[in-house]
Amino acid sequence: MKVAVTILVFCVAALLALGVVMLYSSTMSQGGAHQLVWQVTWCGLGLAVCAAGTLADYRWLKKHIWWLLLIAAVALLGLVLVPGIGVRRGGARRWFDLGGLSFQPSEFAKLALVVALAWYGERCGRRMGGCWRGVVLPGLAIGLVVGLIFAEPDVGSALVLSAVSGAVLLLAGIRLRYLLPPALVGVFVVGLFIYHNPVRSGRIYSWLHVEETKGGKGLQAYQAKVALGSGGPTGRGLGDSREKMGYLPAHQTDFIFAIIGEELGLVGTALVLVAFIAILMSGLFIAWNASDTFGLLLGCGISFLIAFQAIVNIGVVTSALPNKGLPLPFISRGGSNLLMILAGVGLLLSIARHGRTADAIEDSLKGDEEFQDPNPFKARPAGSPQSRVESPRLMSVPKTDSGPLSQPSSPTLSKSRFGMRTTKAATKVAAKSSLGGAFWTGSGLTGLRTFNS
Repeated sequence: MKVAVTILVFCVAALLALGVVMLYSSTMSQGGAHQLVWQVTWCGLGLAVCAAGTLADYRWLKKHIWWLLLIAAVALLGLVLVPGIGVRRGGARRWFDLGGLSFQPSEFAKLALVVALAWYGERCGRRMGGCWRGVVLPGLAIGLVVGLIFAEPDVGSALVLSAVSGAVLLLAGIRLRYLLPPALVGVFVVGLFIYHNPVRSGRIYSWLHVEETKGGKGLQAYQAKVALGSGGPTGRGLGDSREKMGYLPAHQTDFIFAIIGEELGLVGTALVLVAFIAILMSGLFIAWNASDTFGLLLGCGISFLIAFQAIVNIGVVTSALPNKGLPLPFISRGGSNLLMILAGVGLLLSIARHGRTADAIEDSLKGDEEFQDPNPFKARPAGSPQSRVESPRLMSVPKTDSGPLSQPSSPTLSKSRFGMRTTKAATKVAAKSSLGGAFWTGSGLTGLRTFNS
């Protein structure tokens, strides 16, 4: 656990420092440092929130706060759509103007929905396998939040939040055959919206025909490719970017990854990718060793939220995906996203602080070895999971006229956890189908772990 926390903190700190440096480099040609000052201010506020979340007990959210967060998120998403309250920029109404500061309520709604789904997944438990509790009830909350974000419109955030919500529900135990139909309907609705929306359909066309549209809607994608290509293996050098001179729009926000590639080269971009992968793996490890189901689902949801946004942003910059307008976590300029992402990191650290101890983790890893003893009635250490097993499972032996069938003396036989003899082929089939069957039948990832909360 300490290693995972250390890696998480180090990677987040490294990306924050890189974001400040690259923002300063991107604004050198514009004169003034007000954007850098605001970003540092948001960063300081986010670190304070992160520290508060780390010191607090995340389990307090499921007792008192989750429903307040969800109601506040829905209210803010509704208010931002009201003319005169929400600020309209670039054809979208997504921001509140707070006297020089802008706040994007969809960033708050992402974290609030993840918290609510984590609470719901723990609350329903084994009942998540049903259609009503597994799909309909959580689908109403997801549809309301995602629908309001989609109405701004912010298609990128809506798609990312939908993917994260679906992943959390799968881990909670929803059956995959119940999740696929609404997911396919959602994809159809999004495709229909893009088809009838000239701006979005134009982005798809420019993504497919970058060279043809490089003077218009494909300008960002084309210039981003030029920046990445001109950087080479080691880059032009810090501060020597050409694209930031006005050739690449949004080079401080959505396309800052292209400036990293131009100035720091392939080495710099590869290190950024490694950092995000390390954050994802550390977050999942922390979530897996949480003390309860709520911590498991919350940690996985936050990890997926960070990773999915990074994947979409880098995919857009490299032209692997059409333009979605999502910031790169920890690096892009933008206070709302930075504040909420750091709040999520604080919750991850709180989950680690209240998670299972190192001894408990080691005992769980050694549990299978202890079960290999052929004597199922052997005394177990007090407090161990095996000590709570009162008796082994009994398997009835079929009888014939000449008595019970004898066990075959095949070399393919192996001992099971309770001393029963099973074939190795059957054991391999059960091991391979355990995880897939858990998601298909509705037990989810939480069904593969036992919590002592």
